Amino acid sequence: MENQALSILKKNQLSITDGRKEILKLFLKSPGALAHADVEKSTGAAFDRVTVYRTLQTFVDKGIIHHIPTTDNSILYALCKDNCEEGHHLDDHVHFICEECNKTICLDDVTVPEVKLPKGFKPIHAEMVVTGICNDCRK
Repeated sequence: MENQALSILKKNQLSITDGRKEILKLFLKSPGALAHADVEKSTGAAFDRVTVYRTLQTFVDKGIIHHIPTTDNSILYALCKDNCEEGHHLDDHVHFICEECNKTICLDDVTVPEVKLPKGFKPIHAEMVVTGICNDCRK
């Protein structure tokens, strides 16, 4: 996981800092999305709130992680796939929020359906959130 984090940072021409490495490793091992508070809690006192916020914003700007819409307007983040790049997210998959465990999962194989807009409208970004019960909670 350390090597993978270093590779992502180098590929995106980011300086390698302890904060960036640790936060990126956290995303690499997380099965779902993370909130700013989750990242803060997981990194403990090692990094302050501002460092975490700036790191998350840098990762979004570079196309390493993406925002996920939520029903309560909080911000969640998840690791992007290889086709995202700086300034351009190809976040065309559906996000699933479990109503039992509150986990948010990127459904990479389920794409947001194309929306036919009226003439003169130009889509820039579309997001889709599905709520329900995840596979783990159904067991």
